[in-house]
Amino acid sequence: MNAAETSETLRIAEIFYTLQGEGTWAGTPAVFVRLAGCNLACDFCDTDYAMRSLARVDEVVARVGEIGGDCPMVVLTGGEPLAQSATPALIETLRRAGRRVHIESNGTIFTELPRDVWLCVSPKERVDARMARRADEVKLIVDRRVPEEHLALFPEQPTIFLQPEGNKPDNIELAVAYARAHPKRFRLSLQTHKFIGIP
Repeated sequence: MNAAETSETLRIAEIFYTLQGEGTWAGTPAVFVRLAGCNLACDFCDTDYAMRSLARVDEVVARVGEIGGDCPMVVLTGGEPLAQSATPALIETLRRAGRRVHIESNGTIFTELPRDVWLCVSPKERVDARMARRADEVKLIVDRRVPEEHLALFPEQPTIFLQPEGNKPDNIELAVAYARAHPKRFRLSLQTHKFIGIP
């Protein structure tokens, strides 16, 4: 990684230290780097990913250390974190700094990722088949229905998380019923951070 790569600029929405609230790693301390912007416009999106600042890769890595100390887990999220050209440089710089990088992506933008980077794909409108194959974790948003049209993309994923949109009771009921009907493959994922009032 040369100086030019670590000086690449990222559009930042926010950087904060909290607990992962969803999926496989729920309850694990993590520094979240929310990158601004997204290549989709989902009706149900509840995330504010507007740009609030610009920062170089090395500045982002320094900020992760300032607020998270020696916390190993860093989650790159958005918006869509892989939509920014400087994201691969950020991933590599974080890895070299000893961080364990997790990415939360809609799976539409193919990106070569190191094997030790954890990739959560949450399909919305479409998914690049290569990203579907690379996914370590799959999270389907349940919003009045289970989006079964995406399931064929993940034939080898033994576990798929069903996440009720907005923690709404009707969506929770639907996700619970679907998981109970398909107990070998589906698990419920609630946004626990929202229940306990942390970011």
